[in-house]
Amino acid sequence: MNLASQGGDPNSNLLFVNFNQDCTSVAAGTKNGYKLFSLTSIDKLESIYETDSEDICTVERLFSSSLVAIVSLSSPRKLKVCHFKKGTEICNYSYSNTILAVRLNRLRLIVCLEESLYIHNIRDMKVLHTIRDTPPNPTGLCALSVNNDNCYLAYPGSSTIGEVQIFDAVNLRAVTMIAAHDSPLAAMSFNSTGTKIATASEKGTVIRVFSIPDGQKLFEFRRGVKRCVTIHSLAFSPDSMFLCCSSNTETVHVFKLETEKEKLQEEPQGWMGYVGQALKTSANYLPSQVTEMFNQGRDFAVARLPFSGLHNVCAITILDGRQESVPLTEPPTGGSTQDANAGISTPMFGSPSKRSDVQSHQGMTPPKGKPQVGPVKVNYAHVLQGKTRNLDEKCTIEEAMKDSQPFKDFEQGATGGEDIQNLRLDDDNEFPPMTHKTTD
Repeated sequence: MNLASQGGDPNSNLLFVNFNQDCTSVAAGTKNGYKLFSLTSIDKLESIYETDSEDICTVERLFSSSLVAIVSLSSPRKLKVCHFKKGTEICNYSYSNTILAVRLNRLRLIVCLEESLYIHNIRDMKVLHTIRDTPPNPTGLCALSVNNDNCYLAYPGSSTIGEVQIFDAVNLRAVTMIAAHDSPLAAMSFNSTGTKIATASEKGTVIRVFSIPDGQKLFEFRRGVKRCVTIHSLAFSPDSMFLCCSSNTETVHVFKLETEKEKLQEEPQGWMGYVGQALKTSANYLPSQVTEMFNQGRDFAVARLPFSGLHNVCAITILDGRQESVPLTEPPTGGSTQDANAGISTPMFGSPSKRSDVQSHQGMTPPKGKPQVGPVKVNYAHVLQGKTRNLDEKCTIEEAMKDSQPFKDFEQGATGGEDIQNLRLDDDNEFPPMTHKTTD
C-alpha cells in the first residue's frame, strides 16, 4: 500500500508497506530507503535486507527472489528494477505520469498510472501492451493474479460505479466487465489460482466474490452497516477457503467461503436452526433488497486492533503451521518503521470452531527467559544475514533460494518450458543490466 499516494500520515517515516505474492515476506518503504522482512513466524519480523538510500514510496518483491521493483518519492515517474542481493540495478523506465502502483508475477510486471496501465514482459522488461485512457484512478487501484495459467489483470472500469475490467495479461485481450457495486471500487484482490476475485466499494458495507473469467457472483458478505467505513485491503487465504478484509476501523473481518449446501450441513439442528431457516424462507417473499440482506454471509472470525483510522493491508498466510490473518498498519503519528510492527495481530482460525482469541504482538520481540535449545532454525533471512544452520555448518545462498516458493515449484515441476527459466532469479545472467528507457 502506497501511503504517500493514499493520504498517509505526513509525519510518519513509513511510505509503503505490502506483502509479497505468497505472503512469505513484507516490504516497507521509508523516507531513507526500504526494508524486507521474513514472515515465517508469529513471534517477530526478521530482517532480510535493508538499505539507506532515497525516499522509497513503492517496493514490490517478486515472490522469494532477489528481484524488487522500486519507485522513489523524489522521482515518482521512474521505475527501477533491482537485484537487492547483489545491490545492482537491472533497468529503469520513465513514464509520462506518477507511478501509483506496481504489480508483478512470474510472467508480467504491471505499472499503473492514473489513466493508463503498462504491461511489461518480466524477463526482458519490454512493454508488451498499454491500456490507455482508463477512467481516473487516483489511488492506483488494480490487481494482478499470481497464477501463470490464469494471469489476469483487474482495474476499475468506471470512476462513478463499481465496474471491474478483467484483462488477460498473457494474450493481451479484454476478457469481461463485472458490474460489482453501485459505488466506485475501493479494493479488490484475486485468489492464488486466479479463478476468483473479491471486491469492495467505497460504501464499505458489502463484499462480493466473483468467478473468473465469466464474472458470475459466488458469494456476498456484509461487513457492517456503517456508511463511513473505508475498505483498505482484501485478501484470500492460500486455499481460497477464507477471505479477510481490513478497513479504517479497529476490526479485521474474516469470512468463510462456503456454499449454501455446506452452510446447511453446519446449521444447528436445535430451535435456533429452525428459526434461522424460517427467516431465510420468509425472505423470499419480501422485496429484493431485504432478501439480499438475509442471504448475505457474516464474518467467521474478527481480529481487533488496538487502534483505528490508520491505513493498512491484510493477508492470510501460514505461520508456524497455522493459518493466520496478518494486518499491517502504518505507525501512529510520528512513529518509525519499527513502530509499525506494533500493529500486527494474528487471529487463529484454522480449527473447525470459531475462535475469538487474538494474539497482539507489540514490537514483535520474542519472549524473555526462554533460551533457544537445539539446532538453530535457518530460513532465507538467516542466510542473507550470514547466519549458520547450527554452530559449525554454513547454509549457502543456493540452499536458501531452494526454500523459496519459485524453487519449490521448479522442483515439483509446476511449470514447464520457458516458464521454468522465469524461476531462476538468482542466476547472474538472468537479468543483465539494461539501458535507461522511456515509455511513450
